[in-house]
Amino acid sequence: MQNRSLFDYFTVLLKGVAMGAADVVPGVSGGTIAFISGIYEELLNAISAINMRLFSVFKKDGFAAVWKKVNGNFLIALLSGIAISVVSLAKGISWLLEEHPILVWSFFFGLVLASILFIGKQITTWSIATLIALVVSVILAYYITTLEPLISESTSSIFMFLAGALAICAMILPGISGAFILVLLGAYKPVLEAIHSRDFKTIALVGLGAIVGLLTFSKLLKWLFDHHKNLTLAALTGFVIGSLNKIWPWKQTLTWRLNSHGVKVPFNEQSVLPSQFHGDAQFLTAIFLAVIGFAFILGLEKIATFKKSHG
Repeated sequence: MQNRSLFDYFTVLLKGVAMGAADVVPGVSGGTIAFISGIYEELLNAISAINMRLFSVFKKDGFAAVWKKVNGNFLIALLSGIAISVVSLAKGISWLLEEHPILVWSFFFGLVLASILFIGKQITTWSIATLIALVVSVILAYYITTLEPLISESTSSIFMFLAGALAICAMILPGISGAFILVLLGAYKPVLEAIHSRDFKTIALVGLGAIVGLLTFSKLLKWLFDHHKNLTLAALTGFVIGSLNKIWPWKQTLTWRLNSHGVKVPFNEQSVLPSQFHGDAQFLTAIFLAVIGFAFILGLEKIATFKKSHG
């Protein structure tokens, strides 16, 4: 567990806010934000430390030892930021996506584009294996973004448990959005309705699935980082590259559906060039916001580099 000041923990909280804001958007991964803000491996280590062995640590050395082993201060600060973000920003981001989709997606596109350089630069050695991992993950991530969402919206207990497990795995994987996985599975609407109607049984099933998925998948990712770091970074870079199709600002709606309020909303979309977009493409403003997003990530990297060299 790192020694941090109160200001450092406030910074972690702000990173949690950014992760929460990203996770609300079906197409942007909170894992990407964790990666580019420099806390990804620490987050994996903290989550991976949560296991049955903690009971013996508690019996032998007490709660303080358990708290230190799971990096409790870090997790509390980060999770608090995510919770604050989801509660306070969800409605605002949803409104922006409805009213100004091109501008919102342009900012995220620039942000994610810069994160590709950020993640890719951390690969210290390239080989045939890392190139294959990169190409395969690009193709896989791109294919996922082209899948049509399921029309049927099952609410069976097993389905909701599995939906929670799969969504949380995607949420901590840079490039793939947990919310988007819920959309693909047809679980996004049932989960939102469960939250709004306080259906605690469904919320508990999704939450239990998320906990099981998180504890299992984080251990796998930690092992990969410990034993095959360059290969893992190449695959993660590929996932982020492949996911760019999902957050491309200019879309053509192929099919529509009625949401829970009876409003007609896009169901299946296809990326198009700005010149082929039906309506105001807002091209110059979109490019400006993409540049802002790109510069924001470069700024974070410069700050992180400065802190390391003057730490």
